[in-house]
Amino acid sequence: MYGETMTATEPPSRPAGPGEDRRRRKARQTRDALAAAALELILERGLAGTTVEAIAERADVTRRTFSRYFTGKEDAALDFVRGDGERINALLRARPAGEAPLSAYRRAVRGWLSDQDNPASHLRPDMRRLLVLVDREPDLFAAYQRIRVDAQEESARIIADRLGIADDERDVRPAVVVDAAAGVLTAALRLWARGTAGHAADAAELASLVERAYDALATEAATAVAESTTEE
Repeated sequence: MYGETMTATEPPSRPAGPGEDRRRRKARQTRDALAAAALELILERGLAGTTVEAIAERADVTRRTFSRYFTGKEDAALDFVRGDGERINALLRARPAGEAPLSAYRRAVRGWLSDQDNPASHLRPDMRRLLVLVDREPDLFAAYQRIRVDAQEESARIIADRLGIADDERDVRPAVVVDAAAGVLTAALRLWARGTAGHAADAAELASLVERAYDALATEAATAVAESTTEE
């Protein structure tokens, strides 16, 4: 639905060769090293005290290399968050077609949090501190919001495809489902990052808090429907 149709003049796609695979791995390693350096330095020195040059130096690359991957230090420090959004969307695409959109999103989040082979980056020791800093630093908050919006727009396209909606600008369901489901996740992550109600920074506690947050949404939605039916 969202792909491009191949024309007669376009060469057929080919599997990546060994050299291309190595280049991709090297690019991924460089990107991860820059993201880790940005995260470390911002937590060590603060956002104002961290420069792009310092990030590049710690990652042992040039300033020009940094610019090939990121638009700024905030973008680099939050790259792990971007990766989580991509993984949630990949899991959402893989959910069975018959699932209700909200249930599909919730189960995609559950799969992301329970993945032992590729743990959610929010469980990295420093990510909790970074999420707290996001609320205090306007530039970090703005970058975080851009990443969220990008991920949620992709989620809405996936939901629209699942529902067979050709024009998701006229049908509000994809946007409403995604904003509600992603908003619940964001609220749970913010509570977890602040350590509210004794929630420790580990996989089990975060997963439990997220499940409770989605249960709260379901309860409130059911209550609202019941009240609306009574009023009619």
